[in-house]
Amino acid sequence: MFADNTLTPKEAVRLCALGTLASRPMRYSELAGAVRHFTSRMMGPSLELMGTSIELLRYEGLVEAREGAGMEDDAPLEITRGGQRELHSLLTARLRLGSDLSKLVVALKIRFLDLLEPAERRTQVDLLIEAVETELARLIDLRGSSVDECGADSALVAWLDHDIAQLEDRQSWLEAFLAKL
Repeated sequence: MFADNTLTPKEAVRLCALGTLASRPMRYSELAGAVRHFTSRMMGPSLELMGTSIELLRYEGLVEAREGAGMEDDAPLEITRGGQRELHSLLTARLRLGSDLSKLVVALKIRFLDLLEPAERRTQVDLLIEAVETELARLIDLRGSSVDECGADSALVAWLDHDIAQLEDRQSWLEAFLAKL
C-alpha cells in the first residue's frame, strides 16, 4: 500500500483477482482473462496493471489449485482463507480519488461489496461518500479562488463547475445507494 494506506496498482489487480475468485472458483486462464478484461476496460491497457501474476497469488497461498498445478495445466483455482483475509483488507483500504487507479478501485469496491458483511458495506459506502465530500470541498475552494483570479467566465471555472457537478451527482448516487443497503 501507499503511505496513506491506499491501494497500489498491484494491489488493485490483486483485489480484482481475489474478488473474482471469491465469487466462484475458475480456471487459471479464465481468471487471468477476467482480471485483464475488467482492469483494461476501467483504465485502458496498462503495463503497470498487467505486470501482476496470478501465479504469485498461488505462491503466496492466497489461491490454490483445486486439482492440477496451476498456470501450466490451467487448473481450477479457488481462494484460500488467507486469500479471503487479504481480500477483506484490500476491500476496506482507504481510497485516493482523482486518478484512473482510484476509478478502478471504486469500481472494484462496488463490484465486490456484497462480499462484506452488511455493516462493513455501509462503512465502505460511507467512506466513498466522505472521499467525494473531501474532493468537492477542495474543488469548491479552488473554484472560489479561480473566480477571483481568472474571472467567473474563465475556462478553468467552467471546467471546475463540470467536475463539481459530476462529484455532486456521484455523491447523490452514493447516498441513494447507501439508503438501499
